[in-house]
Amino acid sequence: MTSLRESGRDAAADEGRKGRFLSFGYKLMFSYLILTLVHVLVFGYVANWIFVDSVRKQTGDNVQAALRQMRDNIEYRMKDTVRLTDIMYYDDGTATRLRHYREGWYGYESTTTYLLPKVESVLKSTDRRVALAIYLRYETLPEIYNYYNDSDPIVTAGKSYDIYHMWRIQGNSWYREFPSERYGETMKWQQIERDEEFGNISLLRRLIDTGTVHQDREYGFLRLTVKLADLFETVSPDFGQGTLVRIEDSEGRSLYEAGPGSGDSAGKGRKQETPVPEMLTITEPLSEVNWRLVADIPKEWVEKDARKVKLLTLGVGTASFLIFLLAGALLSRHFSRRVSRIVMVLDSFRDGDFRKRIRFKGRDEFAVIAQSINSMVQHIDDLIQQVYVTSLKKKEAELESLQAQINPHFLYNTLSSISLLAKFGQVEQLPRMVSNLALFYRLSLNEGRTIIPVANELEQAKAYLDIQKVKYTDRLDVLFEIEPEVLGCEMVKLLLQPFLENVLKHAWCGDRVHIRVTGRRDGDDIEFRVIDDGVGMRPETVSRLVRMEEPDEEGGYGIRNVIQRIQLHYGKPYGIQICSRLGIGTSVTIRIPCVSRTVPYVQEDEPA
Repeated sequence: MTSLRESGRDAAADEGRKGRFLSFGYKLMFSYLILTLVHVLVFGYVANWIFVDSVRKQTGDNVQAALRQMRDNIEYRMKDTVRLTDIMYYDDGTATRLRHYREGWYGYESTTTYLLPKVESVLKSTDRRVALAIYLRYETLPEIYNYYNDSDPIVTAGKSYDIYHMWRIQGNSWYREFPSERYGETMKWQQIERDEEFGNISLLRRLIDTGTVHQDREYGFLRLTVKLADLFETVSPDFGQGTLVRIEDSEGRSLYEAGPGSGDSAGKGRKQETPVPEMLTITEPLSEVNWRLVADIPKEWVEKDARKVKLLTLGVGTASFLIFLLAGALLSRHFSRRVSRIVMVLDSFRDGDFRKRIRFKGRDEFAVIAQSINSMVQHIDDLIQQVYVTSLKKKEAELESLQAQINPHFLYNTLSSISLLAKFGQVEQLPRMVSNLALFYRLSLNEGRTIIPVANELEQAKAYLDIQKVKYTDRLDVLFEIEPEVLGCEMVKLLLQPFLENVLKHAWCGDRVHIRVTGRRDGDDIEFRVIDDGVGMRPETVSRLVRMEEPDEEGGYGIRNVIQRIQLHYGKPYGIQICSRLGIGTSVTIRIPCVSRTVPYVQEDEPA
């Protein structure tokens, strides 16, 4: 009874060191607070989300409508630019005259009376600043162009036109990559040559001679250059402070920007790699080209009204939290008193004190729990002594039973060897064998103790081998390698002898066998090994021995007996491990915990 209560107090101390639990009163209070906080947070989050979403939606609709208006204006200017090029594109007379072009008076008349007036009519059809360049395949036609002194032609001349030969652009990549012709549809807006530097963009189109057999015969190329500022004149960031509006091409490069820091200028080909987290981005595609209008609006500006809702929600939530905190503290204190009394008495039971009892007034659930606990503890107190003592006796009886299986088996084998020695007249060896047998049994009996010093176990093993050396003479070679620190420990007796006996019974390979016995300290364990160079065992035999199946002629009851005694005394983590290969030998590893001796070992003299 005393031992059990001491173990109970040790367990309680271990539990206390692991950490204290949270009391029922605090759990009850925290439950109320969590429910309150969840309610307040959910309400505040939903209200805030609805309001902010409404503001964002309204702002987005307003910005989207403004972007559509900008888009319509941009598309109108782009269509107006296309209309200017249509004057030349759909003019069959120019192609016909150039097709029949001849040097001399006819060529001079065609150029001065038709081609140049046609080009000038294009410039007169608009009040915008443009630069028109026409490239013709007819090299006999003279080139007519201006010299702009390495400057922007639109800024320098306002309106200008140039006529060049086609060979000037045939090596340019933008000309070679121009898409295949679909009459009336193929055109391309692109920044070529120095357009990006000057803030310009060009509309590119082929000039097709429809009067030839091949309808897609190209007789020239047309380039109409306009200022980006003129094309995107209506792009304005009038949505609020910090708003930025830009035009992006199909590759995400910014063609034009309007807003803080942009100077309402060309974007210089900048590419927006990732969206800005502080900005709300709204886009509108341009149907005429693969471009899009992008408006970046500061979220702070969009959500400025949401701050009021957040502050109001925070105030209401804080007030609710304080009210429920007070209510939770009062309720938890009221309901936790009885639970605390139950826990206090149960703690004393855990410490091994079964004398306390619980008393509650009334006939509620707590009174029923108290009555049940009192009855249960009384029964436990009555049964502890009986169960604990019975368990100890059962365990000791099992160890003694297993121990008793070894001695008769070994005695039978040894007496048989003595009988054979007497039968064959080897009388001089009989005293030595009988003396070793007496030493073995004196150490084995050990005054009835199951646990013996490691040194005694090694003496038993040596006595057993000395008995066997009388039988096998020089055919048996034994080597002991034991670390000194192992001798200061205790162990269950007769763990080594069954394996030594198994070697001599089954491991012979020829007429000699070598046995090596080692012992060392491995952390908190002791590791013994019995190694032989015998015939070895098959893998299925090793597996059967370790699993403690029914023994056969290759492994007797001794090995199974050792495994059972080790696990019965030390537990499942300990036992043996067998490694064996046919024709090479076997190694048996015995692992037990290192338990220091309480009484110093004193070697006894052998009897005379």
